[in-house]
Amino acid sequence: MADTFLNVNIDHIATVRNLRNTIFPDPVQAAFIAEQSGANGITVHLREDHRHINERDIKILRQTVQTNLNLEISANEIMVNLACLLKPDYCCLVPEHHMKIITKHGLDLIKEYKKIDKLINILHNNDIKVSLFIDPLIEQIETAAKLNTDYIKLNTGAYTILSKQHNDKFYIELDNIKQAVLFATSLGLLIHAGHGLNYYNIAPIVKLNQIKVLHIGHSIISYAMIYGLKYAIKHMLQIIRIL
Repeated sequence: MADTFLNVNIDHIATVRNLRNTIFPDPVQAAFIAEQSGANGITVHLREDHRHINERDIKILRQTVQTNLNLEISANEIMVNLACLLKPDYCCLVPEHHMKIITKHGLDLIKEYKKIDKLINILHNNDIKVSLFIDPLIEQIETAAKLNTDYIKLNTGAYTILSKQHNDKFYIELDNIKQAVLFATSLGLLIHAGHGLNYYNIAPIVKLNQIKVLHIGHSIISYAMIYGLKYAIKHMLQIIRIL
C-alpha cells in the first residue's frame, strides 16, 4: 500500500461558478465533501486575475478546512503579502503568466534565487510553510535544497502529456522524475508532485514512494461531473492505496 496523501484542487468548481457570475457551485462546499470523502488536504490557486478562486473563498476555507489548506500563488511580493493575511497552512510558489491558461514550467530557482529567498523568509516569518513548484531537474532541486523551503512540488506536466502515447520520450521523462525524486530525497527534501495527473497515468508516480503528497484537481473535478465528487475522490484514493 502506498503511503501517499491526496490533496484535491478545487479551482475548477470556482471556474464553473464564475462562468455565470453566480454563487454556485460553491468551492467551499466542494472542499467539505472532499474532506468527508477522504482527501488529506485542499489545494487552491489564487491567480492574480482571480479567474477562479477568490479571496472570499480562501477566507471561508481557512475557517472550515479541517485537514490542511495549500494556497498556490504567483512568486511575487504582492501575492505573498496577501497570503500572509489569508494564513494558509502552506503556500506553493509558482510561475504565473497572465496570458496562459495553465502553467507549463516550474520556477527557475537559479535565475530568481534572491527573490525566492526573500519570499520564503516573508512566509516563514508569518508561520506559513513553503513549497516550490519546480521541474524535475537536478540543478533546480539542488538550488531548492540551498533555499530554506519546507517542500518541493515536482512538475509532472511533461510526463502527463507524454503519458498519452507511452513512447520512448515518455519513459525518458518518467526516468527523469525517478532520478529527481531520488536526488531530492538524498538532500533531505520533502516531495510533493502534480500537474495533469489523472486516473490513467498516476500509477507510476504513486509507486515512487518518496513522493508524499499528490495534488490533483482537473481530472477529479471532470470525473465528478459525471459520477459525483464523493465517488470521484474515493476512486482516486482507491487507486493510490492499492498501488
